[in-house]
Amino acid sequence: SNLPPPSDSEDKQNPTKVLHQYSNNISDLDVHCLAQLQPKQSPPQTPIISFPSITSETLRGDSKSEALKVTVKLKPRPRAVHNGGDDPRYSSGKRFKALRWRKWSIQIIVPKGNYHLPEEEEVDELLKKLGTSLRPEPMPRDLRRCCFCHEEGDGRTDGPARLLNLDLDLWVHLNCALWSTEVYETQAGALINVELALRRGLSVRCAYCQQIGATSGCHRFRCTNAYHFTCALKAQCMFFKDKTMLCHLHRPRGTGSIGGGLAGTEHELRCFAVFRRVYVQRDEARQIASIIQRGEREHTFRVGSLVFHAVGQLLPQQMQAFHSMSAIFPVGYEASRIYWSMRHGNRRCHYVCSIDEKDGEPEFIIRVVEQGYDDLILTGSSPK
Repeated sequence: SNLPPPSDSEDKQNPTKVLHQYSNNISDLDVHCLAQLQPKQSPPQTPIISFPSITSETLRGDSKSEALKVTVKLKPRPRAVHNGGDDPRYSSGKRFKALRWRKWSIQIIVPKGNYHLPEEEEVDELLKKLGTSLRPEPMPRDLRRCCFCHEEGDGRTDGPARLLNLDLDLWVHLNCALWSTEVYETQAGALINVELALRRGLSVRCAYCQQIGATSGCHRFRCTNAYHFTCALKAQCMFFKDKTMLCHLHRPRGTGSIGGGLAGTEHELRCFAVFRRVYVQRDEARQIASIIQRGEREHTFRVGSLVFHAVGQLLPQQMQAFHSMSAIFPVGYEASRIYWSMRHGNRRCHYVCSIDEKDGEPEFIIRVVEQGYDDLILTGSSPK
């Protein structure tokens, strides 16, 4: 209170000089005011943060692993001068909080020796434990089993290839059926005599795995070795472009020599990928009968682009009105197909066809399902 007040010009132009003026006359101040003029003590330095050291499993060699050290240093922010200077931060007269910011000093020590990068499986396992990644739901397991090689699901393209439907709940790999001795392919892509080969394979054991179902026999005369197609690949049998096969005992030894015949490499088939349209010739009427006889079991049956969801049923009192000269109209019948849209010429949509009963007569319903539009219901008293 005994100090002379500073001039306005000094207070505005040089706030530091004002502080020095107060500090030179500190002997005249009351002792209780010293704490207000002393600069605020900076907090002690944060101790060094050390991360866990790299384990020996991630390193190769006998070199010792060193820890990853990170040093944190705090640099104090200058205190604000209240009500002084031309700084716009202090022009409002409000007290500016003495906020501080941290200066990070990172020191990374690379361990000596050959560092082993984690494998992809290890990274996936770590992400799974941390829960930091979003993963799609796993695909359901394909329980379809080939009747020839007894393996589940579609095979490799350059191997057993995709599964083809033989009968209700019966599937065969394309190459397992194609390379059977009795089977041949028509110009339209139909595989003939697949069922005949399957019946014969029930009594023939594979020379490689000793399991039944072997239908690919050696082409050498009087050789009785027969294999599954997948087992023939494992046994290093030789396949030729004329759809013949020689077992590992009778395969030619000089396949790399110059010359024609079976020993020439130009006749050997090395790629088994089939990208053309291939299907198994089957009795569709018998498959429909199998669906009806099995009762409540759910099956999907397809003929061309038409997919059957439910066959339906007819009661005795409906037999008179629910049929024509060429077809019957069971109530509950439902099928669907993907066909060209009625709204857009270059787009396709989903058509669901069903049969219901109305006033003792059949009612034919078509529900048009198209993305971006409400379902369109079409009804009529005739299937046309």
